[in-house]
Amino acid sequence: MRKPKQTISQKIKTRARRGLNSNVKKQRKDYVIDTSAVINQALPKLLLKGLKGRIIIPNAVMAELENLANKGFEAGFKGLDEVAKLHKLKHQYKINIFFEGVRPQDFQIRYAKSGEIDAIIRNVAFKHKAVLVTADLVQAKSAQAYGLNVVFIKPRAEKEESKKKFLFFKFNRKRHHKL
Repeated sequence: MRKPKQTISQKIKTRARRGLNSNVKKQRKDYVIDTSAVINQALPKLLLKGLKGRIIIPNAVMAELENLANKGFEAGFKGLDEVAKLHKLKHQYKINIFFEGVRPQDFQIRYAKSGEIDAIIRNVAFKHKAVLVTADLVQAKSAQAYGLNVVFIKPRAEKEESKKKFLFFKFNRKRHHKL
């Protein structure tokens, strides 16, 4: 059975992901965490993979999470819970957690979709010569363009979609063989 054709957008994103790294080095480093990585609950998994060092959470990330929660979005509450869990894990994994940077201004919030808040987060990473951890493909590619090291986390929605495709093909192959 054939693979379904990818849309042009899917092809572009697939090519863009090729240059991204999802591996964590087991040496102590500074890591700046993007909002998308917090919401995708990537941090505990990265700690299990060996992430060590200092985790820097930009105040812009906290502002985004608070804004989402204030608007009643589950992602905001999920993200705030995830940051709270980090405080419980910091002793177990011997990591330090810091909050740093400016909170976004009104115009930056208004133009968040244009990358204003992402730029604040990248600036924190640049200032500390830190590795940026993100699940946002555009943020990851922009950070690379600025010369930052990036750990790209495949977003949950994409993982679930690829699992569905795998199960669909597996199921259809089995059915095909029975005919």
